[in-house]
Amino acid sequence: VILVLVPNMSSGGVLSESDFRKVEEIKPLFQNLMGDLVQTSKRSDISSGDADCIISTIRELLQISDELSSYEYLITIEKEMTDFGDRSPMQGVVKFAIEKSTAVLTGERKRLVQLSDRCSRFPLAIAKMQQTLQFVDTTIKLLNSIQVRL
Repeated sequence: VILVLVPNMSSGGVLSESDFRKVEEIKPLFQNLMGDLVQTSKRSDISSGDADCIISTIRELLQISDELSSYEYLITIEKEMTDFGDRSPMQGVVKFAIEKSTAVLTGERKRLVQLSDRCSRFPLAIAKMQQTLQFVDTTIKLLNSIQVRL
């Protein structure tokens, strides 16, 4: 969600090639999750409760993506600053963006858990919510693994 453009950064910057590979894994996961949620919400054989919960999940994911877009920019700006001699200021910017992104994801995860509690009567919605929470958890873990080395 957040770091979709990070793989395009230069290899000599703050983030390593390993970080780029980790981040590259997030984009297809997000795309697959959103595609699955949208397709599921359009199925004619699901209950209106399941559909409403799944649509709410989609909205939450879109909100997360929207909130993270400015931090994504701060992380990806590094590729435009190739002649940036001292890496410590850029490292601080990337670290700040990752910290804020993690905070957003952690806060939004709480909202998703609340939504999950409200949708607990709808088995399909709960299954999709678990997939969504797993995606958010995976993204948080990835960001934390990068942040530790900054």
